[in-house]
Amino acid sequence: MAFTINNLKDNSNVVIKEQLGGFSIIEYKEDLSTTSRYEAETNFFMSKSNMRNKQLMIELNNSEVMLSAGAMQYMIGNIEMTSGIKGVGGLMRNMLSSAATGTSAVKPLYKGTGTIMLETTYKYLWLIDVDNDHIVIDDGMFLACEASLDISVAARKNVSSAVLGGEGLFNLSARGKGIIALEAPIPSEEAIVVDLQNDVLKVDGNFALMWSNSLDFTVEKSGKTRMGSAVSGEGLVNVYRGTGMVWLAPLMNYRNSLLQPSGPTS
Repeated sequence: MAFTINNLKDNSNVVIKEQLGGFSIIEYKEDLSTTSRYEAETNFFMSKSNMRNKQLMIELNNSEVMLSAGAMQYMIGNIEMTSGIKGVGGLMRNMLSSAATGTSAVKPLYKGTGTIMLETTYKYLWLIDVDNDHIVIDDGMFLACEASLDISVAARKNVSSAVLGGEGLFNLSARGKGIIALEAPIPSEEAIVVDLQNDVLKVDGNFALMWSNSLDFTVEKSGKTRMGSAVSGEGLVNVYRGTGMVWLAPLMNYRNSLLQPSGPTS
């Protein structure tokens, strides 16, 4: 069995932004399918603002990957799709995980040899090589991964981090060895990675996108006393303590504030 995909990698409007294993991030320089002046102007400014359509391509070679439900656009080759659920017990566990993390209960598995194209997105795509590690992922970011990774639910180690931190009691986690693709709110070039060695990171806001499961996550006062917290103007902060890594999106809260409607003017 053989196939050729024409006008994709050899398209002058397409850039291969990153490749890792069988995963490739495709970016379209411009949206060429404009039918009006308004669409043309919109596409021009979106392109200049680094807001371009992206697509994940996965090339299988007698291998297996897991996708987020509904992510597949089309696939070519000798590829078999299964639900990834083993019996009624597996479905119940997946449904509980889905309710806890806000993700789909079914993450289909694709096995064989061929090419899978995922749906296009204006969000940013990250490829991460999880090398015998265990990372926790912010809700809604999982897109695809090699089946060698164990995708499960990581529970908060204490209730305060969920109730006070606004993060929820559970998150998806990836453990083991393999490649994972994430759909992120910022480009990977903008992410700040903090490597802690038996140290403490305090974050004023919910803009940690990933962190090592080895870290203890709590929510604490920014100062040792109520007066100290009041003087600092920070109040409560998210605290990551121990040895591990944290990926931060430092501009995300600023962007979110720009999207908030302004109050009435006098």
